[in-house]
Amino acid sequence: MRLRHKPWAQDKLDAHPQYVPQQAETLRGQWQTRFAKEQPIHIEVGSGKGRFIVEMAKRHPEINYISIEIQTSVIVTVLEHQIREDLPNLQILHADGRNLNQYFAPGEVSLVYLNFSDPWPKKKHAKRRLTSPDFLAQYQEILVPKGEIHFKTDNQGLFEYSLASMSQYGLYFKQVWLDLHQSDFPDNVMTEYEEKFSSRGHRIYRMEAKFRK
Repeated sequence: MRLRHKPWAQDKLDAHPQYVPQQAETLRGQWQTRFAKEQPIHIEVGSGKGRFIVEMAKRHPEINYISIEIQTSVIVTVLEHQIREDLPNLQILHADGRNLNQYFAPGEVSLVYLNFSDPWPKKKHAKRRLTSPDFLAQYQEILVPKGEIHFKTDNQGLFEYSLASMSQYGLYFKQVWLDLHQSDFPDNVMTEYEEKFSSRGHRIYRMEAKFRK
């Protein structure tokens, strides 16, 4: 995806520390202090412009959400949504998803969302996929025992890789959808990419995976 540079974006992020904490590493183990209520924490790694996580936070006030995105010119759009909505159960983490254990303590997160992650199709780049073993180990560390990963993509190759990677790592699948939009799955919240790809006739794949311990 080619991004339009927004030179003002970092200044806007810095101007709203109530939504985008600075020196977020200091919140490791203390994220509940950022929310109005102490509730289960769900994170989305690679939130893009934030349509999914903002809508989830609106629909589920009983859950605390953290949007994680590294690209400044993208995450500022999540902030703009949050400025309008002022959701008490949504925080924004401007950080690299490869370093989650720097920001979250063991057992601090209940669920990880991975939506339309970069497929990194070349075999030599497999370690960069967000469902590779190194990432799975990181999620397991920050998740509660038997924590969950919910994953959506339109990329069949990435989905097949993810099924194998998670299975070999020892996760089990609560449910798998091979054509989400033709299923009876309730309450689906679409991302920007999901709407674009499905409108082109792409099949959407989804899974809910759970660690065994």
